[in-house]
Amino acid sequence: MSADSLHASAIELLEKWSPGADYDQSLRHAMLAFLGSAPRGCLREHVPGHITASAVVFSHDEREVLLTLHPRVGSWIQLGGHCEEGDDTVADAALREATEESGISGLRMEPELYGAQAHSITCSLGVPTRHLDLLFRITAPAGAVPVRSAESTDLRWWPVDALPENAEVLLR
Repeated sequence: MSADSLHASAIELLEKWSPGADYDQSLRHAMLAFLGSAPRGCLREHVPGHITASAVVFSHDEREVLLTLHPRVGSWIQLGGHCEEGDDTVADAALREATEESGISGLRMEPELYGAQAHSITCSLGVPTRHLDLLFRITAPAGAVPVRSAESTDLRWWPVDALPENAEVLLR
Protein backbone atom coordinates (compact mmCIF):
# COMPACT_ATOMS: atom_id res chain seq x y z
CA MET A 1 0.00 0.00 0.00
CA SER A 2 1.50 3.35 -0.99
CA ALA A 3 0.13 5.17 2.07
CA ASP A 4 2.43 2.94 4.12
CA SER A 5 5.43 3.42 1.83
CA LEU A 6 4.90 7.20 1.72
CA HIS A 7 4.72 7.29 5.50
CA ALA A 8 7.86 5.16 5.89
CA SER A 9 9.76 7.28 3.35
CA ALA A 10 8.84 10.53 5.13
CA ILE A 11 10.04 9.14 8.46
CA GLU A 12 13.28 7.87 6.90
CA LEU A 13 13.97 11.24 5.22
CA LEU A 14 13.41 13.16 8.46
CA GLU A 15 15.43 10.73 10.57
CA LYS A 16 18.42 11.05 8.19
CA TRP A 17 18.15 14.83 7.88
CA SER A 18 20.64 16.79 9.99
CA PRO A 19 19.68 20.45 9.80
CA GLY A 20 21.97 22.94 11.47
CA ALA A 21 19.47 25.59 12.55
CA ASP A 22 17.52 25.20 15.80
CA TYR A 23 14.28 26.08 13.99
CA ASP A 24 14.83 23.27 11.48
CA GLN A 25 15.65 20.82 14.29
CA SER A 26 12.38 21.75 16.03
CA LEU A 27 10.45 21.39 12.79
CA ARG A 28 12.09 18.00 12.15
CA HIS A 29 11.04 16.75 15.61
CA ALA A 30 7.51 18.14 15.21
CA MET A 31 7.09 16.43 11.82
CA LEU A 32 8.35 13.12 13.21
CA ALA A 33 5.88 13.41 16.12
CA PHE A 34 3.10 14.21 13.66
CA LEU A 35 3.95 11.13 11.57
CA GLY A 36 4.04 9.03 14.74
CA SER A 37 0.38 9.90 15.34
CA ALA A 38 -0.86 9.98 11.73
CA PRO A 39 -0.32 6.78 9.73
CA ARG A 40 -2.09 8.33 6.72
CA GLY A 41 -0.56 11.77 7.29
CA CYS A 42 1.12 11.82 3.89
CA LEU A 43 -2.21 11.93 2.09
CA ARG A 44 -4.40 14.98 1.54
CA GLU A 45 -7.34 13.14 3.17
CA HIS A 46 -5.74 13.79 6.58
CA VAL A 47 -7.57 17.06 7.17
CA PRO A 48 -5.67 18.41 10.23
CA GLY A 49 -2.51 18.49 8.10
CA HIS A 50 -0.46 16.40 5.74
CA ILE A 51 3.00 15.93 4.34
CA THR A 52 3.49 17.58 0.96
CA ALA A 53 6.33 17.13 -1.53
CA SER A 54 8.17 20.12 -2.97
CA ALA A 55 10.95 20.67 -5.47
CA VAL A 56 13.37 23.55 -5.54
CA VAL A 57 14.28 23.37 -9.24
CA PHE A 58 17.59 24.94 -10.21
CA SER A 59 18.87 25.61 -13.71
CA HIS A 60 21.70 23.38 -14.92
CA ASP A 61 24.26 26.06 -13.93
CA GLU A 62 22.53 26.77 -10.58
CA ARG A 63 22.20 30.48 -11.38
CA GLU A 64 18.40 30.42 -11.60
CA VAL A 65 15.52 28.83 -9.74
CA LEU A 66 12.16 27.94 -11.27
CA LEU A 67 9.22 29.44 -9.36
CA THR A 68 5.49 29.30 -9.82
CA LEU A 69 3.08 32.10 -9.00
CA HIS A 70 0.62 29.97 -7.09
CA PRO A 71 -3.03 31.03 -7.54
CA ARG A 72 -4.13 29.99 -4.02
CA VAL A 73 -1.08 31.26 -2.17
CA GLY A 74 -0.60 34.45 -4.22
CA SER A 75 3.19 34.26 -3.94
CA TRP A 76 6.10 32.95 -5.96
CA ILE A 77 6.94 29.54 -4.50
CA GLN A 78 8.76 26.34 -5.38
CA LEU A 79 6.99 23.61 -7.32
CA GLY A 80 5.27 20.77 -5.51
CA GLY A 81 2.07 19.51 -4.02
CA HIS A 82 0.21 16.61 -2.52
CA CYS A 83 1.45 13.04 -2.35
CA GLU A 84 -0.85 10.64 -4.16
CA GLU A 85 -1.72 6.99 -3.61
CA GLY A 86 0.34 6.06 -6.69
CA ASP A 87 3.54 7.57 -5.26
CA ASP A 88 5.77 5.04 -3.51
CA THR A 89 7.86 7.69 -1.71
CA VAL A 90 7.72 11.40 -0.93
CA ALA A 91 10.73 11.84 -3.26
CA ASP A 92 8.72 10.19 -6.07
CA ALA A 93 5.88 12.63 -5.39
CA ALA A 94 8.25 15.63 -5.52
CA LEU A 95 9.76 14.56 -8.83
CA ARG A 96 6.29 13.85 -10.28
CA GLU A 97 5.01 17.26 -9.16
CA ALA A 98 8.09 19.07 -10.52
CA THR A 99 7.75 17.34 -13.88
CA GLU A 100 3.98 17.96 -14.12
CA GLU A 101 4.19 21.60 -13.05
CA SER A 102 7.28 22.53 -15.10
CA GLY A 103 6.70 20.52 -18.26
CA ILE A 104 10.44 19.69 -18.16
CA SER A 105 11.60 16.13 -18.66
CA GLY A 106 14.97 14.83 -17.54
CA LEU A 107 14.97 16.52 -14.13
CA ARG A 108 17.66 15.19 -11.75
CA MET A 109 16.85 15.02 -8.04
CA GLU A 110 19.23 14.77 -5.12
CA PRO A 111 18.03 11.90 -2.92
CA GLU A 112 18.42 13.50 0.49
CA LEU A 113 16.09 16.03 2.05
CA TYR A 114 16.93 19.62 1.08
CA GLY A 115 14.76 21.22 3.74
CA ALA A 116 11.36 21.39 5.40
CA GLN A 117 8.67 24.04 5.90
CA ALA A 118 5.22 24.25 7.47
CA HIS A 119 2.40 26.35 6.04
CA SER A 120 -1.17 27.06 7.11
CA ILE A 121 -3.29 26.92 3.97
CA THR A 122 -6.74 26.27 2.60
CA CYS A 123 -5.81 23.75 -0.08
CA SER A 124 -8.00 21.69 -2.39
CA LEU A 125 -9.80 20.27 0.66
CA GLY A 126 -11.58 23.61 0.94
CA VAL A 127 -10.93 23.91 4.68
CA PRO A 128 -7.99 25.31 6.63
CA THR A 129 -5.20 22.75 7.08
CA ARG A 130 -1.42 22.60 7.33
CA HIS A 131 1.07 21.56 4.70
CA LEU A 132 4.14 19.95 6.23
CA ASP A 133 6.42 20.38 3.30
CA LEU A 134 9.43 18.17 2.56
CA LEU A 135 11.69 19.83 0.00
CA PHE A 136 14.04 18.26 -2.54
CA ARG A 137 16.73 19.88 -4.64
CA ILE A 138 16.29 19.23 -8.37
CA THR A 139 18.42 20.29 -11.32
CA ALA A 140 17.01 20.89 -14.78
CA PRO A 141 18.91 19.88 -17.91
CA ALA A 142 20.69 22.56 -19.96
CA GLY A 143 18.30 24.48 -22.20
CA ALA A 144 15.20 23.46 -20.24
CA VAL A 145 12.17 25.55 -21.20
CA PRO A 146 9.34 25.43 -18.65
CA VAL A 147 5.73 25.12 -19.74
CA ARG A 148 3.13 26.53 -17.34
CA SER A 149 0.51 24.07 -16.18
CA ALA A 150 -3.09 24.81 -15.21
CA GLU A 151 -1.95 24.75 -11.55
CA SER A 152 -0.01 28.00 -11.95
CA THR A 153 -0.76 31.64 -12.68
CA ASP A 154 2.79 32.13 -13.96
CA LEU A 155 5.98 30.08 -14.15
CA ARG A 156 9.47 31.39 -14.80
CA TRP A 157 13.17 31.21 -14.06
CA TRP A 158 14.47 33.75 -11.55
CA PRO A 159 18.12 34.59 -10.82
CA VAL A 160 18.92 33.16 -7.36
CA ASP A 161 20.22 36.58 -6.30
CA ALA A 162 17.22 38.53 -7.67
CA LEU A 163 14.05 36.77 -6.54
CA PRO A 164 10.70 38.59 -6.64
CA GLU A 165 9.75 40.45 -3.45
CA ASN A 166 6.96 38.06 -2.52
CA ALA A 167 8.98 34.89 -3.13
CA GLU A 168 8.68 32.19 -0.49
CA VAL A 169 11.42 29.73 -1.40
CA LEU A 170 14.18 28.10 0.61
CA LEU A 171 17.60 28.67 -0.95
CA ARG A 172 20.79 27.48 0.72
